[in-house]
Amino acid sequence: MKTPIRVAVTGAAGQIGYSLLFRIASGAMFGPDQPVILQLIEAPFEKALKALEGVAMELDDCAFPLLKGIVQTSDPAAGFKDANWCLLIGAKPRGPGMERADLLKDNGAIFIAQGKVIDAVAAADARVAVVGNPANTNCMIAASQAKRLPADRFTAMVRLDQNRAQTQLAKKAGVDLTAVKDIFIYGNHSPTMFPSFAHASINGKPATSVITDTAWLQGPFLETVGKRGAAIIAARGLSSAASAANALVDHVRSLVTPGAIHSVAVKSEGRYGFDKDVWAGMPVRTTTPGSYEVIEGYAMDDFAKAKIAATNQELVEERAAVLSMITA
Repeated sequence: MKTPIRVAVTGAAGQIGYSLLFRIASGAMFGPDQPVILQLIEAPFEKALKALEGVAMELDDCAFPLLKGIVQTSDPAAGFKDANWCLLIGAKPRGPGMERADLLKDNGAIFIAQGKVIDAVAAADARVAVVGNPANTNCMIAASQAKRLPADRFTAMVRLDQNRAQTQLAKKAGVDLTAVKDIFIYGNHSPTMFPSFAHASINGKPATSVITDTAWLQGPFLETVGKRGAAIIAARGLSSAASAANALVDHVRSLVTPGAIHSVAVKSEGRYGFDKDVWAGMPVRTTTPGSYEVIEGYAMDDFAKAKIAATNQELVEERAAVLSMITA
């Protein structure tokens, strides 16, 4: 049997965590023959830790053959110790009347601390996937604190946007979901993100030749994908926890599957017109388990360039809001 992978999860007893942990333990994330040890981290409050205890009880009661251990802790140094994958779900949500800049700074403090601890105690091969919003900038903040782990170990999730976009194109075209390929997300995980429909295909044909309604592609399609999270909150009164957890399973599974082509937010290094220091969604190809290369060379028309410029501007502004914190 393979050596167990240690998977650290923050916010483990929250909605996304609760939807995620059982799928990791069942083998959905790392495969049906890969044992795991779950290292579950929660806030140091009695209610949160009691909820975590209940989640751990349920994990035990599922009798997952692949689950070889559970750590429950509010101490990040214990939770991230020797972790091969660090899944950063926990983040401070935006409250009523709260300015985005204040949210960035509050989360900045959280992700600075986590970045330092991960760099100090996680495994030498550690990979970090950030879900807690604003995910791109939180990922950048965590990576800024790392001295041992390189920047390409830190990724943020835009897979939920990719999954949403794929579904919307399939519905519009009246085809099976699997017929839609190569729909990539550029930029921020926010309403400014850009799903590049011009590069997608449907049953092997350019998506724009199957869906000829340009006004829909440039308008309702982008708006539906960009504001889907808000629409779900309006409909069910709660955030899109299950689909976010599913997207994280997809995000990590694709990153450990050589040859997989998918959307990930990574340090842009100036690709596709993004500022070199922001983490932006773009297409990648997994090379070896946990490693990837950015797919470059997709030509952008004027519409796409304008959309990328807008989402880049948002990322630049977010970085500026926390720059003094990460360079202190």
